[in-house]
Amino acid sequence: MGSANGLVGAKGKQPLFSFGVITDVQYADIPDGRSFLGVPRYYRHSILVLQRAVQNWNNLQKLKFAVNCGDIVDGFCPKDQSLNAVKKVVSEFENFSGPVHHMIGNHCLYNLSRDKLLPLLKNPNLDGRAYYDFTPSPEYRFVILDGYDISAIGWPQEHPHTLEALKILGEKNPNSDKNSPAGLVGLERRFLKFNGTVGKEQLEWLDDVLQDATKLNQKVVICCHLSLHPGASSPAALLWNYDEVMGIVHRYNCVKVCLAGHDHKGGYSVDSHGVHHRVLEAALECPPGADAFGHIDVFDDRLLLVGADRMQSTEMIFAP
Repeated sequence: MGSANGLVGAKGKQPLFSFGVITDVQYADIPDGRSFLGVPRYYRHSILVLQRAVQNWNNLQKLKFAVNCGDIVDGFCPKDQSLNAVKKVVSEFENFSGPVHHMIGNHCLYNLSRDKLLPLLKNPNLDGRAYYDFTPSPEYRFVILDGYDISAIGWPQEHPHTLEALKILGEKNPNSDKNSPAGLVGLERRFLKFNGTVGKEQLEWLDDVLQDATKLNQKVVICCHLSLHPGASSPAALLWNYDEVMGIVHRYNCVKVCLAGHDHKGGYSVDSHGVHHRVLEAALECPPGADAFGHIDVFDDRLLLVGADRMQSTEMIFAP
């Protein structure tokens, strides 16, 4: 791929480590379709994008791990095929030579309940939690958030998390179809059933992790299926309580970058505190032969996303 999309490494310095990125594979063994907004979706081709991503990551031979920002299979996947479709995509990820960190996405939860999904993703979750952190090098810590912690999808119908989510939707979205943003204005358009929120326990956990990272002088990268900043995505792709999460993040100086999926067209912005927000382009929307994946070189003062084809390369230089 050469120096994909024309970006070269940070002045010839060796990265501390590198990792692969992909999002929204949304595979299904069904004919191509279109999104609600009419954007073409290539359900069978997306697994080929994933195969090429894994091949590329393995060829680089320097990647420590890979991050999948969620939605491995599509909601239109016939329900009797859901389990096999998830297993099929997970096995493609397992061809990668290192560990893969999966986020839960709404499409994953349309297919399988959380208790069936989490064991298949083999994340190091504790007590069925889908959020955790890991430390790939002494200088960096990665935080995987669960944006569907409080959600109207994925939990049993009578579960407190379902009921809490339905209460929020009832208050914020007057439409009978809770996936419709009709009449919702601006940032209020995020209150849709296919989004979710980070619950109180997870918020407290995040605060503890960032406090600890600050003590250890670590830089933090946060990964979540849902976007945490309106500047990087459409309002309809935001975490319901993105403002609460960023309120915690902005108390500290350790978080440098937030990565997300969900908003298929991708996006990038730097917030008022100098945190970089990069929403990744979806594998699902690649026409046959096109690609959307990449790898990120991690330096002490920046992250360099080297994207293939439709995934834009992005240099994220931290504020001094």
